[in-house]
Amino acid sequence: MDWDEELRRIRERKLEELMRRQGSGGEEKKVLEKPIELNAASFRELIKTRPFLVVDCWAPWCTPCRLIAPVVEELAQKYAGRITFGKLNVDENPSIASELQIMSIPTLLVFKQGRLVDRIVGAMPRGALEARITRWL
Repeated sequence: MDWDEELRRIRERKLEELMRRQGSGGEEKKVLEKPIELNAASFRELIKTRPFLVVDCWAPWCTPCRLIAPVVEELAQKYAGRITFGKLNVDENPSIASELQIMSIPTLLVFKQGRLVDRIVGAMPRGALEARITRWL
């Protein structure tokens, strides 16, 4: 067994783990680079715990939703640690969709400090979507 190689792998793994986390008042908090799949319980929890949350309300049959999905993925990666992104399937969570008055999809909901500050309805180019979201940073 090559001990140097084993130590290198352990160091790399630990470094990756540290890079995925950021300190927050002594406790560790994961930096999310991908949107989180949400349900009714996790949706309410994230609104309470994340200072800046963007929720993509979508459905599998929705073509415009599928068109903006890669954009949401890219933004989640680009703004990891600053913005939390979530995906809420409105077909699987009709009570939340009704409560939030989601009338058409895709709809992106922007929450800051637990308060809904913006509602982006419909697909739009990446630049316009990014500008609309980041103005709340």
